[in-house]
Amino acid sequence: MTVPVRARIPGPWLALLAGPLSFGIAGPSLVLPDAAAALGTGITAVTWIVTAFGWGIAVGTPLLAGLQSHRGVRTALLTCAVLVLAGAVAVATVPWLPVLVAGSASQGLGTAGFTTMAMSLAGSARAMGLVTSSLAVVGSTSPLAGDLIGHALGWQFALALPALSLLAVPAALRSAPGTPAEPARFDAAGAILLTVLVTALVFVPHSWLPAGIVVIVVVVLLAGHLRSRPDGFVPAALLRRPMFLTAAGLAFALAVVNFGLMYVLPPRLTGQSGWTSGEVGLAILWPLLFGGLMSYVVVAVTAKTPFRAVAVLFPALAAIAVLLAGASVAPAVLLIAQALASLAAASGQGVYAVRAGAAAGPHRAAAMGLFNLTYLLGAAFGPAIAASL
Repeated sequence: MTVPVRARIPGPWLALLAGPLSFGIAGPSLVLPDAAAALGTGITAVTWIVTAFGWGIAVGTPLLAGLQSHRGVRTALLTCAVLVLAGAVAVATVPWLPVLVAGSASQGLGTAGFTTMAMSLAGSARAMGLVTSSLAVVGSTSPLAGDLIGHALGWQFALALPALSLLAVPAALRSAPGTPAEPARFDAAGAILLTVLVTALVFVPHSWLPAGIVVIVVVVLLAGHLRSRPDGFVPAALLRRPMFLTAAGLAFALAVVNFGLMYVLPPRLTGQSGWTSGEVGLAILWPLLFGGLMSYVVVAVTAKTPFRAVAVLFPALAAIAVLLAGASVAPAVLLIAQALASLAAASGQGVYAVRAGAAAGPHRAAAMGLFNLTYLLGAAFGPAIAASL
């Protein structure tokens, strides 16, 4: 077997490859009313654009990580580039909701693969730090950036901001290894079942009964598949480890709260303060930046804290954020709620990922893919739940 040489791509290029994913999650939050008005529909309907992106990154994280492992980094990079480019062209040029939803999903799939590859190609701790910080910083600034682009070029171009990741593809291709890292037999059945399961879960907030039935059926089929292929796409051993399941479940819950508040709070701030959408975007920037930047300190401080303590700490912060958002309409209180939710989600993702990886044993790579899937699935659930409320 030929072992590829680890790519040495400068950290800033890796950050550019990964960071724009966050534009698709929070970037549309302030332009959705413009989209709804232009399309002649309601906010609930256009929220499908964001839900589709969340579905894309949730599904794309494990699927494109598998493509990278079995077909090589170059093939995965080019595949992701095609997905992102096609999706960006669609959302920027066709003002029709089904095309916008499909284009957003395509961008989600591609940027999920870009982010996974950026993390795997980071050759040092410093480069990895740039990758993860780019996700937090872009996520913090994306509502304001989306609003500015929406006003300057139109709301459709705000939906195409994830395409900025394409600027890093040439640099990544120059250094990326061309041979698969793990040319083993791919568990296609497991991948398909997981994709169907994630898709059904994304539909649960919108059509809970039919989607819930599909979830139950696919879970039964996946359980049967795991018995015949325990070391396949979803390692059965992971699902028997309480630490992994608890860490992933808590990360999902924190993501739901954080991304849900990102869509609940801007219209409430506008209604109570009279601020413009640009002023709201600027105001909400600081709580998001606070959560993203402070998370690095919190993750370091809690590295040796017992799991039971951190399993209570971050959900408690998120619960306080929800209570504050529900109990007050004062702009200062709403911004504090967003800061607490951002801190809980960003810190919890890092802390719980470490614990999930430690509990995974020989299945660490699969554990990280599935852990990130649950967190990103929360990004799809949050806006959908917020819209329904």
